[in-house]
Amino acid sequence: MSDKPSLQDRLVAAGFGAGWAIVPRIPERLAARGFDAAADRLWKRRGKSVLRLEANLARVKGTSPDDPAIRELSRAGMRSYFRYFHEVFRLPSIPRQEVVARMHVTGAERIFDNLGEGRRGVVLALPHMGNWDQAGAWLVGASGVPFTTVAERLKPESLFRRYTAFREGLGMEVLPLTGGDGHNFGTLAQRLRAGRAVALPAERDLTAKGVEVQFFGAATRMPAGPALLAVHTGAALLPALPYFNGRDWGLEIAEEIEVPAEGTRQEKTAVVLQSLAVAFEKGISEHPEDWHMLQRLWLEDLEPRPASER
Repeated sequence: MSDKPSLQDRLVAAGFGAGWAIVPRIPERLAARGFDAAADRLWKRRGKSVLRLEANLARVKGTSPDDPAIRELSRAGMRSYFRYFHEVFRLPSIPRQEVVARMHVTGAERIFDNLGEGRRGVVLALPHMGNWDQAGAWLVGASGVPFTTVAERLKPESLFRRYTAFREGLGMEVLPLTGGDGHNFGTLAQRLRAGRAVALPAERDLTAKGVEVQFFGAATRMPAGPALLAVHTGAALLPALPYFNGRDWGLEIAEEIEVPAEGTRQEKTAVVLQSLAVAFEKGISEHPEDWHMLQRLWLEDLEPRPASER
């Protein structure tokens, strides 16, 4: 099979490149209206991504996807999703002091009390909410210390490189989920033992090797990495819940997820991940419109994998 990017992949990469070049030059409010209009157009088409978002939000709200309230919530969700991309294109041009000033954080001391004087590493586990890149820019700006993250390898490669350069420009160390040196866990553990921070998206398993948890009343799999790192290194595992706060941004750093004193590593990891799922449930329930989950998540919704991939 050819690795040559498809026309659609090339167009997406070109669109992102144009976004970073052009959007910062457009007045912010005018650009925001344009992104809202684009979100509304996609929402009205009721394509697969919108229908999946509605099905996911219906689980969160404990109702049917046909509920009119879900339809309205999905519109707000699509606007929130497009706002993320608007801000991604603008973020490199926003002064760091403005990012820090406009980020309203609760529980920040849970990060900095642990990181103080490099005494203990911190694993920040995030759902796909709000603007997680903005939250990362705040962390670097508030602490002056870069952190390490792992990024899905987007297609085409040129888009992945652009996104990596964007995040590195904000002060992040970015490791590729696939196609790297294969030592991500060791690198992350090393950073944590040095008293640094690691931030990882944590409610969607991209490896098909995650740990099963109950999430909004149904089974899904969450990536084991954040919990394993806490179990393995003794780092503090903190749920980080970003959301939009008017024209500004909000971020809740929830209480540390404690690692059980007894049990095997596998048992401890399972307990920690279930506690993390509960923390995510609370944050998503409070800001459901800012949860950008346009993919299948729960096990009963997943399409069967080919036998060759099992």
